[in-house]
Amino acid sequence: MHQVPVKYLVLIDASGAMVARLFDGQRRHVSDIDASSEEVAVMTTGLTPLRGADDAAWAAALSGHNADERRAAMVYTLDV
Repeated sequence: MHQVPVKYLVLIDASGAMVARLFDGQRRHVSDIDASSEEVAVMTTGLTPLRGADDAAWAAALSGHNADERRAAMVYTLDV
């Protein structure tokens, strides 16, 4: 089974709990993991996030989140 590479990791509030949402290069959802997991810490080490995912490029991918959650999101671009 071929697995799509993850390009973006978005840390975002989901009803009061932080979640790490993983997306491919076309911003298609791949999976979600607990934002406090060691895996997230390893994946983001040395990376600087962009603040906010409230632009048009993220609108469809994060449509289940409200505007405040999207504005507060931290978007990491991963080395793939």
